[in-house]
Amino acid sequence: MQLRKLLVSVSLTLALSSLSAAALELGVIGFQFSSETHARCANAVAAGAKAKGWTATLLNSEGALPKHVEQFETLISKKVDAIVICMGKPVEADAQFKAAKEKGIPVITVMSGAGPHTLFDIQSNEYKVGADAALYLLGQMGYTGNLLSVRFEGNLATRVRGKVLDATLSENTAVKEIAKHAMARTQSWRDDVRAGVQALLLQNQGKVGGIWASFDGQAYIVDDLLRAQGVKKGQIPLVSVDGGAETYRRIADPESLLIATVAIPFEDMAAKAVDAVDTIAVKKQPASAVATGPYLFTDAIIVDASNVKQFLK
Repeated sequence: MQLRKLLVSVSLTLALSSLSAAALELGVIGFQFSSETHARCANAVAAGAKAKGWTATLLNSEGALPKHVEQFETLISKKVDAIVICMGKPVEADAQFKAAKEKGIPVITVMSGAGPHTLFDIQSNEYKVGADAALYLLGQMGYTGNLLSVRFEGNLATRVRGKVLDATLSENTAVKEIAKHAMARTQSWRDDVRAGVQALLLQNQGKVGGIWASFDGQAYIVDDLLRAQGVKKGQIPLVSVDGGAETYRRIADPESLLIATVAIPFEDMAAKAVDAVDTIAVKKQPASAVATGPYLFTDAIIVDASNVKQFLK
């Protein structure tokens, strides 16, 4: 009789646990799906949630902060069980993060930076990523010559990469930054980069010895512009950050000017976010069981001609 009661109790516990997991509703927001990395992250989170039998609401803020805030508020009003935000805005959306916290909805961010009301942010150490990209490019330039940079101040990760580039240049004075383009728009960022960089290349024709881009999407545009001007691989080394199928294809392409990227494991980050939701929202363990501080770091790796074949599919 005691054994039967124990078996019934265990079966009931397992059934309730299974029901809880299956019934979990996860909200997923990607800030800008026209950016490949945002889409990769958000889609991987949604796919991971569905693989666990959860319901996933996938939203694209289309690079607009008002829409981002509105979507965040909608998920809070809907009383989802947890929220994952890819490339979010903890500072600008502070009120929404606070509201979610007050309602007991765990919010995990990816590549967004930490805030007072977030549990933790899953990211690569952007200071190390920035150093890897800057030093690789300067090495290709022989630590001398003129550099052009393509920046984006509106995102924490790309902003940090730019600041690390500045620090690197301050200690390597034989390399001079002769021009920079700061991407201003997010919704029409491709047009912004194309127009801005094209103007700088014309103004500095024959003077540029290397180009640094804060993320791969910018590098694709720069690559296309340089190729249209007849520049050949190796003449002007182009280095960026993020990684992905198109990036690896270009690095392996003998016609492309893109020679390296610091590849960030977005799909791995997404998987860690899903596992974190499972730990916190399903198993009801504290956030400290996943991350002991405001960040959960994942390693990034430099991909260039020496190892790109292993990344090509």
